[in-house]
Parts: sequence; structure tokens; C-alpha cells
Amino acid sequence: MVGGGLAGLRAAERLRELGFDGRLTIFGSERHGPYHRPALSKGMLTGEEHPRDVSLPSYCELDAVWRLNSPVRHLDPRRRLLQLPGGETVRYDGLVIATGVEPRHLEGAPFQDPRVHMLRTLDNSITLQRNIAASRGPVVVIGGGFTGCEVACSMVDIGREVAIVGRSAPLLGNVLGKDLGGRLTDLHRHHGVRLALGVRILHWVPQRYGIALHLSDGQFILAAAVVVSVGSVPSVSWLRGSDLVLEDGVLCEATCHVVGATDVVAAGDVARWPNLRFDNTPRRVEHWLNAVEMGRHAAESLLAGSRDARPFTPMPRFWSEQHGVRIMAAGMPKLGTDTIPLTAPDRGDRVVTGYVREGRLIGIVGLDNPRAVLAWTDELERQTQPRTIPTRNRYLRTPDEGSRSQPRMSAGEREKTQFLLKTQLRTRV
Repeated sequence: MVGGGLAGLRAAERLRELGFDGRLTIFGSERHGPYHRPALSKGMLTGEEHPRDVSLPSYCELDAVWRLNSPVRHLDPRRRLLQLPGGETVRYDGLVIATGVEPRHLEGAPFQDPRVHMLRTLDNSITLQRNIAASRGPVVVIGGGFTGCEVACSMVDIGREVAIVGRSAPLLGNVLGKDLGGRLTDLHRHHGVRLALGVRILHWVPQRYGIALHLSDGQFILAAAVVVSVGSVPSVSWLRGSDLVLEDGVLCEATCHVVGATDVVAAGDVARWPNLRFDNTPRRVEHWLNAVEMGRHAAESLLAGSRDARPFTPMPRFWSEQHGVRIMAAGMPKLGTDTIPLTAPDRGDRVVTGYVREGRLIGIVGLDNPRAVLAWTDELERQTQPRTIPTRNRYLRTPDEGSRSQPRMSAGEREKTQFLLKTQLRTRV
């Protein structure tokens, strides 16, 4: 296993569950074993949790060799060799790639300044928490995605002044759409988060008592600590030269087998594969539960072999809590071409929104309404039954090819879908 995080751990456990009794080695680039990564932007920053609280022990006897703080440098799939620093080589019979993602760098950011942070690893979180505890001024978060918003919530929880600076508005609009994104933007503003959206950082001006940010709208913000959270990129640099397809992650077949390699599977954030429940286009899914489920499925596929392995067709699910409001989602909301309300108007802020494509429900997002979300997830499961696995050259189409074959709904089709879904709402929820 190359990757000592959640996906690698769950894959190793599944191998043992299925009776694999051979040698099992897990290489991790960090000095820590697997841990609960969502806690890095929450309990770890507020001081409610410590490193020992977020560790993830195995739930079965792994009998594995752990090679922590041991980044793999190169893969030679033809010779089935891994190359490590110092000239060490390791031969494998089966390989699980689970190296996850790395935080995306922001051009111009002075990362050499100890007050500028990225948040991806446990050590990142520990360093940021110490910086925050030792300072008094505002904390500025660059980026309005889930991690950035959760960091802002954590700062509010401990009574710190916090600002979010982002290029787009509203917050989370690229994931949840304009309406729900607007609701969450208002929620952050209501809880005292300063928002500077639709702007760029023109200049970073390090000073003795903080870092001044000069924004494109003329504002200056002085920060005691800056958290850069502008997305992530797959950790595939060690695979350069392996002849694998590495555009936006490791390209995999529907079974999690890596295209272009023998006896190699991939799992978690680094893997790009076609989820036949939705369409034939390979995509990555960066959610905690997907790392769990894909790690286990990749292990099954590795033992079964590419001929007998089953396609991995999960129902993606994720959640976040912001200022006491729980956001629950299922499916692939980003693939929706239209949205419709799935809760009655008298529910107030406890909304559930449906994301529709081609006359069928393809994703849902709910705010503080778990009962309705669970009910609509059942309907989502029904409307997205996995399709029969196609031939390889079909399900490895490019996104452009996939989108051209799927025209948008007409106004009449959209109106009919809204009527049908709202009728189901009255009878189901």
C-alpha cells in the first residue's frame, strides 16, 4: 500500500478480512499513522481534540509492516518495483495506490513566513493551532470551500475575529449552487465572519505584528495568521514516468484497476474512475466516506483480478457542520443542470434541494433536515441504479465527449420533473 491514510488503512483491513495472508507493507509519507482528517479544521483547531484523539486504529489484526515517514519516489509497473530514497527498491505482487491529495499552492503567497499556513496534514493543524494560540489578531482564510468555511467556524467558536477572502461568490457556490451558497454566505455573515468575496489579493505585506493583505477592491486586511485553502491537487508526482494516465489523478477502470498497469488498483482522493451509477466519465471524489468505501472495494478488486472484479458504483455522501447548521448531501450535486426544492415552503431554513439532470434526480443537499435527506436519498438510489458496465473505450471518454451526448432538459421536461418530485415529496416526507 502506497499511502498510509484512511483509504490505505481500509484497503489493508479488507485484504485481511478476505483471507489474504501474505506480506503486507504500508508506506506513508507522514510520520503519523492514519488519523481522522476532518478533525483538522474543527476540534484540533479549537483545542477540543489532540493528536491521540484523532488517530484511526485498525479494527482487525493487520499484521502489517508500517513504513511511516517513507515517501515512495517512483513506480515501475512493468518490473513491479517501487523506488524509495537512498536507492532502495521494493518488489510487489499487488499494489494499492492511496496517496490522496496535496493542498494547492497560491501564487504569490509568502509561505516562508511562519504566519502563513496550509491545512492538509496533522502537523499542519498542530502548527496552525499553536500560531493562533500565541497571537491575538484576526485570522484570515483564503478560499471559500468546505475546509475554509469550517476553519472560519472554528475561529468563531473560540472567539477569534476571522475573515474569508475568496475569488468567487457566494461561498460554496461551485458545489451547492447560487441559492444554497447564498444561504450559507448569509449564515457566516450573521455569525460575524468578515467576507471579502469576488476579490483577488494584489499584495502581501508582512509586518511585525501581522501580514497585511491588499485586495483588488481596495481593502486592506491585517492578519495574525493566514490559512490558504484554495483547493487540492492529486499526489501523483511520484508516478511521473510510469506511463500511467495522471491527468487529474490516477485514471482507473470502473473496478478501481489502474489503466496501464498490472495488479495495481487505486483508491480515495487520488483515484479518477467512472462511477457507472451516474455516467461514463471518470472523476475524482474527495469525501471521507468515499475513501473508506473505495479502499475496501479496491482491495476486493485486487484479489478478484480485473476479469472478475465488480464495478465500484457508490452513492457519494458527505456532510459538514457550520455555525450549528448541519449540511448533508448525497449523490453528485455538481453534475446537476437544474435545481428544485424538495421540502415544503413552511420548513423555513430546513431546506432540501434536489439537483436534476436529464429528468432524473442526481444529487440532494439538505440543511438541518436529516429525515428528509434520508428519505430523498432512497429516491436518489432508485433513480441512479448502476448501468451495465460498458466496454473500456466507452467508459473512458473525456468529459467533453460525455457532456456533448447529454443535452439539457427542455423547459417542459423540467416542469414535469418538478411536478413529479414535488408529488413524491407530499407522499414520502
